[in-house]
Amino acid sequence: MKRIPFFKMTGSGNDFLVIDNRFGIVPPDGCRDLVRAACRRKLSAGADGVIFVENDPECDFAWRFFNADGSEAEMCGNGARCAARFARLLGIAPNDALTFRTLAGKIRAVVDGIRVRVQMTPPHGYEPDIHVDAAERSLRVHFINTGVPHAVVFVDSPETLSRFDVFAVGRALRYHARFAPAGTNANFVAVLDPFRLKIRTYERGVEDETLACGTGSIAAALVAAAQGLVRPPVGVETQSGETLIIHFRQDAEGFHDVFLEGDARVVYEGVLWDETLGGTPGDRKS
Repeated sequence: MKRIPFFKMTGSGNDFLVIDNRFGIVPPDGCRDLVRAACRRKLSAGADGVIFVENDPECDFAWRFFNADGSEAEMCGNGARCAARFARLLGIAPNDALTFRTLAGKIRAVVDGIRVRVQMTPPHGYEPDIHVDAAERSLRVHFINTGVPHAVVFVDSPETLSRFDVFAVGRALRYHARFAPAGTNANFVAVLDPFRLKIRTYERGVEDETLACGTGSIAAALVAAAQGLVRPPVGVETQSGETLIIHFRQDAEGFHDVFLEGDARVVYEGVLWDETLGGTPGDRKS
């Protein structure tokens, strides 16, 4: 295998390897194996996922996004911000306002230095007040798809959220029969005031709590607004300590013009060697 250049990037604590694949340095049938190997922490570069930037006949670029377990996802909000900035840094997108194609549809983005604002695909599938028994708890769950499926559970205070067993309850919801066969991400949310939320997320595909999740933060903001708990714009404080800003319009027909805003930072540039891309992927936990 060729040595593969990449950027390590982070969006509010979600970290990604971003690869310029416009010239096919990684063949389509080799993406999953590379992702599973490269995302192993301590054994390779380590990341929550990998973004392959590819050519598109209509948009500035297309992407393929893979979670660390090798599963391909329709959308990732924090990854989208990193991909947009990557494209500007490399001149793939000639202007700060750009579009790119995902499995969830076309995405618009505006890059302003490290700050990136992306317009998300229209949310759908909102189901409030689902009663679910999981991890020996009776939960009131709200479901919405913000490009990928999300379950949202509100807790009564930030203190309760800090003590919450996100891994156990999140994993039980992620694999619960109510959300089969696709499964769901699971978000646990405390309302801070009418414009701010605090969130912790168990991510499908990473199979653990992550420091931030863009589509999860959007799901939390939209569900909270639907429940009359917040008004836009909504600041969502993530486990990394960074705050994502969710912009949207709400009317009787639903939610419109949903934007995710936050920083997209370059950590370093590197080159993947094949000697850390072989073998059986091991435990990714640090």
